[in-house]
Amino acid sequence: MHNFQPKTLFLGKNTIYLPSCHSTNDTAAEIIQNAQAFDGTIVITSDQTSGRGQRGNTWETLPGQNITMSVILKPDFLNASQQFSLNIAISLGIYAFLSKYISEELKIKWPNDIYVGNRKMGGVLIENTLSGSRISFAIVGIGLNINQLEFSGNRTISLRLATRKDEFALESLIEELCICLEKYYLQLKSGKASVLKQQYLNRLYRYQETHYFRRNDQRFLGKIVGIADNGPLMVEIDGEVNYFDFKEIAFEI
Repeated sequence: MHNFQPKTLFLGKNTIYLPSCHSTNDTAAEIIQNAQAFDGTIVITSDQTSGRGQRGNTWETLPGQNITMSVILKPDFLNASQQFSLNIAISLGIYAFLSKYISEELKIKWPNDIYVGNRKMGGVLIENTLSGSRISFAIVGIGLNINQLEFSGNRTISLRLATRKDEFALESLIEELCICLEKYYLQLKSGKASVLKQQYLNRLYRYQETHYFRRNDQRFLGKIVGIADNGPLMVEIDGEVNYFDFKEIAFEI
């Protein structure tokens, strides 16, 4: 799990492999604090024991079955107000990687989960370090269910379950993922944020569809009509557009 040679310009050229660790994001943060971070460094583990998701959620994974990694980036071309555009680029990179294997029902669920139908395949946790008004470092934590066949709930799926194929070679998949991530990151760096945002909307779970949502204890019908530039979800409710930040709204499935 550490002999990677992705055909990229910089992403994944420097690899740190840990057989086991609490969190690849935490390890990446330590690397940055020790001033040892190269742009595009990836931290990979076969066994993450305390993986984190958005807003304190946990992500459980069986050892050696899935992709658990963090990417260290230096997106100093982005202002703090543009943080969500990095989220968009990373989500599109993952989508492009998975679309080689899944042709139908693959979607990005706001803000950065990957869904097949109504089942979650993976997600992203981006933790940024600011220097003034700029992003000096971004730690992009990625968890993707690949070979795992059993989960505690019925709303989770893996690539192997979705494709009904034999076991995938994780090393080869990570190399492919690095290529896709770099492609969309470089598009963002070249000033194509608005183009990427439209692609994100085109792949967005339940975009322009009327469904039930929940806010606190209130259940209501709404339609996703867009994403604000700084990330909030735009939902039309009774003809009026409302803005929701992370964890302020829940999808009912």
